[in-house]
Amino acid sequence: MRWRLSFALASLLALVLLVLALLSSVTHWLPRLAGIWLPVGTSIALDASPRWQQGALRFPAVRYLVADCQLAELQHLSLGYQGSRWQARAQRLVLDTACLSRLPADSDAATAPRSLAQWQAMLPSADVAIDRLIINPYQSWSGALRLTLDADAQRLDYQGDNLRLLADLQGQRLSLRQLTLQAPTLSEPVSLHGSLMLTEFANGVPESGELGGNFTLTQVPHPLRFTLTWQQQQGRLVLQTPQDAEPLVDLPWQVTPEQIRIESGRWRWPWAAQPLAGGIALAFSHWQQGREATEISGRLNMLTQGRGGKGNIVLTLGPGHLSLTDSQLPLRFTGESKLAALQFYASLPGTLQGSLLDPQLSIAPGALLRMRGRLLSTLDVDEARWPLAGVSLSASGINGRLQAILRAHDTQKGRFTLHLDGRASEFWPDRGRWAWRYWGNGYLAPLDAKWDVQGTGSWHDSAIALTTLSTGFDRLSYNMTTVNQPRLRLAQPLVWQRDAGQAAFHGQITLDAAATRFESGGYLPPSRLELTLKGSDPAHFLFNGSLQAESIGPIRVNGRWDSERLRGQAWWPAQSLTVFQPLLSPDLKMKITGGTLRAQVAFSAAEQQGFTAGGHWVVQNGALWMPDNSIEGVDFSLPFRLHQSRWSLGTHGPVSLRIKNINNQFLIHDVTAQLQGSWPWQESEPLTLSNVSLALLGGTLSLQQLRLPQHQPAVIRLREISLSELITALKPKQIAMSGRINGELPLWLDNSAWLVKDGWIANSGNLTLRLDKQMADTITQNNIAAGAALDWLRYMEISRSWARLNLNTIGDLTLQAEVNGTSRFSNRDQHVNLNYRHQENLFQLWRSLRFGDNLQSWVEQNAALPSQKDSKHEN
Repeated sequence: MRWRLSFALASLLALVLLVLALLSSVTHWLPRLAGIWLPVGTSIALDASPRWQQGALRFPAVRYLVADCQLAELQHLSLGYQGSRWQARAQRLVLDTACLSRLPADSDAATAPRSLAQWQAMLPSADVAIDRLIINPYQSWSGALRLTLDADAQRLDYQGDNLRLLADLQGQRLSLRQLTLQAPTLSEPVSLHGSLMLTEFANGVPESGELGGNFTLTQVPHPLRFTLTWQQQQGRLVLQTPQDAEPLVDLPWQVTPEQIRIESGRWRWPWAAQPLAGGIALAFSHWQQGREATEISGRLNMLTQGRGGKGNIVLTLGPGHLSLTDSQLPLRFTGESKLAALQFYASLPGTLQGSLLDPQLSIAPGALLRMRGRLLSTLDVDEARWPLAGVSLSASGINGRLQAILRAHDTQKGRFTLHLDGRASEFWPDRGRWAWRYWGNGYLAPLDAKWDVQGTGSWHDSAIALTTLSTGFDRLSYNMTTVNQPRLRLAQPLVWQRDAGQAAFHGQITLDAAATRFESGGYLPPSRLELTLKGSDPAHFLFNGSLQAESIGPIRVNGRWDSERLRGQAWWPAQSLTVFQPLLSPDLKMKITGGTLRAQVAFSAAEQQGFTAGGHWVVQNGALWMPDNSIEGVDFSLPFRLHQSRWSLGTHGPVSLRIKNINNQFLIHDVTAQLQGSWPWQESEPLTLSNVSLALLGGTLSLQQLRLPQHQPAVIRLREISLSELITALKPKQIAMSGRINGELPLWLDNSAWLVKDGWIANSGNLTLRLDKQMADTITQNNIAAGAALDWLRYMEISRSWARLNLNTIGDLTLQAEVNGTSRFSNRDQHVNLNYRHQENLFQLWRSLRFGDNLQSWVEQNAALPSQKDSKHEN
């Protein structure tokens, strides 16, 4: 008995040791044991030995491999049995769809397949829970999975951020209680529900069923409803709005063992710029042989109508196939689209290639997209061409040569041609690289100017760079100004970093121009504008720089652009006025001899408010020389504001003008004037010239106020004007006068008939008139009667002189004068009353002033003896 007990104890000890050995080496033998039932080329791997805890066997990680590709990974898996049900739970299950293509083909394809009922009978009673199910590369659809398995019914419950699914399977009936999808392109989730009857082996189209749902698109103003119904080998998919009986999509389909066909399908889209509609015909042949062997062919078209008539765009597919490894689906996009103002013509052959999970569209040689029509209200596109041969598109981006040619014209503004040629490498906006060069030329009709442009640039990841730019005109002619050869260039590349975390925009531009000529004969020397730009993007940046034309300037400028309004300031430091000499025509024979200018301007420009500017110009101690006169001591202050083409002058005080001296035939000095108001003026915003005063000929001339529009005359007042200084300045040889006069001239500038109405001139104290003896003797010899009268005017003292004058708008002057005085001749004093009326065109007189000859002619024709003579001998 003892040896039997010893043998039993030894056997038990060996069994325990065997169990311990098996458990310690489970990571080696269990994967090999499981490999007996796994498909060839696949295996499982355990990262660590399992352990028993709380009534369940727990695995830290289990991986399922297809060759060297990890198809699935389970993390923190637990297996247990409780309440007559198996319990399986995992914290995380990651599936990689890229490994599906490596699964081996089914070697048991020749054996009879199991029916759905047979598969269900094999299911154990179990509850499966996966806290996080992730399917690469579709991480956005990840969520929690719950499965309840029984032989008579199965239930699936999936809850994710963008997907919610509740479904029951009882026998062959699948009930879809809830399917809710949230896609980025949808403003609201898609809701789907319904039921369907599966086939016996669950390997084909369900025998019958009906599914329905609702969803909303941001491009559609109404919710959309779709229904999918079928019975046996045919069915229908309909998409429509609840308000419209006519469907947006109607796809009748049929299924045979060899082919799935959609024939006479229709679609329409009423919310585009013009209603669109078309047909659909698709065929999926050999579909029962699997997706890899299914051959796809079909045709879709779109009908349009607009400028140029009707158009038809056709997309032809196949024959070809879609595969997880090597898709080959030829397609061709051909036809013409006639929109309201544009016409598109396309011939785009290509092939969809590569994996269905990462397809690539390769465009074949001969691919071309063209456009014609009216792009803007006044811009007509003669032709736009996009050659696309060799371009490929995939999820990684666009690859290949990208070209564009645009020829267009504006009936009023001119014509132009632009070219773009570049190469893209895995480019999508803000990803990859696209480098290009561009060039073009045109004609700008309003300015009678030819222009050209050329440059290079690139878009690398999130940075857009305009590396070089050169654009300019041969000349710009506008009104009386011609700017020669203006050209804009980049001093530093313009770079826009679009990454939100490091957004930046910077660069430097220069605008050069040769001499700017004025029709008056002057010119502006060659000039240069330099600007440095810095900001976050092209819609938000600061600028600063300077403008200089040889010795004129520099004018400093700075400001900002905020995508809606351009704001800035400009400063012109004090500078000698002599630098502006080139602006004056040599024909004027004027020379700027002194003075300084300084200015400051703020400006703003926006689409709605237009251009607004305001500032202050100051000229100090200006001086100008001309052959016949000179001006000295000019002080000028101009505060202004410009808004919507209206000038407001004197915004913070009136415009002020002071001139020290004007040296002409006679000296004018101490000139002052003030101006305030709007230009152009209107009744609610008048323009007022006031406080005009100047000293001349020993007296003064003043104007208190001139208001435009004018309702009252502006009175020009003459005070104590010396006739002797006037005669000295005019230098007549035939006459001499002395004494002073006053006067008032009511001036009209806004009157259809008169410039001066009812003006008067009168003496201030006694006046003296003396005629040249030689002139008087000549008149006496030629006309005895006139000579007898003239003798009394050889020397005359005037006690009263009164003249009334009127001047109309065409220059006709009417002067009515009365003179009372005493004449001394032959030692006798004779009282003289002289009434005089004179008419002459003053404008012609100013053009050819011959004072002495006119006076002599007048005296000859109008002098007469007085009716009464009083003689008195001098002591």
